[in-house]
Amino acid sequence: MNLEERARREKLLEKEAARAAACRKCAIGYTRQNNVYGEGDPCARLVVVGEGPGETEDRLGRPFVGRAGALLDQMLAAIDLPREDVYICNTVKCRPTQTEGTSIRNRPPDPVEMANCRPFLETQIEIIQPEVILALGAPAARCFLGSTFGITKQRGQWFVGPNGVPLMITFHPAYVLRQSGAEITGVKRLVWNDLKLVRDKLATLHAERENVAARVEQASLFDQ
Repeated sequence: MNLEERARREKLLEKEAARAAACRKCAIGYTRQNNVYGEGDPCARLVVVGEGPGETEDRLGRPFVGRAGALLDQMLAAIDLPREDVYICNTVKCRPTQTEGTSIRNRPPDPVEMANCRPFLETQIEIIQPEVILALGAPAARCFLGSTFGITKQRGQWFVGPNGVPLMITFHPAYVLRQSGAEITGVKRLVWNDLKLVRDKLATLHAERENVAARVEQASLFDQ
């Protein structure tokens, strides 16, 4: 990707981030500390989508930081993708919360919140033009595939995402961290299987693109 195109996409994402920061369609727009629009490579081949910012993300204004973010970084590194080469965002850009006694806790975004934020997510995907989308957790999956999606039975297979982009679903890093004993070993194995599918899909798409480029170059030689 040339520098001019990269700069164009960065500018578009900055403009959309400002629009998202000004949005107050949902009550969580008034209770959040920061709008967490997303971060990463504007020309990324992979876009990772979580459900929503947590407490640390809300405080720092960045997606996937803290323990879940550290595990996501490890997951990406396992398939040879540094965090900075990926674009990371969420289905909603403000932290969904609920009050329990004197505590404020995270909760999954509700359907209205996801619907209100969906245009921001769609625009991110349109600007970045990824080759693959990886959705983390059931709420993120349902944003793309509807409310009946069941992550236990339907993760680990390919779906058609926005603009025809291949979409893979796996467990959210926070869910993995909540497991213990033999359960965590089993869940990690499933996540690793899903990540290998993402790695292989990216490799296949890269090879196909290289083959097309080679054929075009060969054809141009014969046209001279």
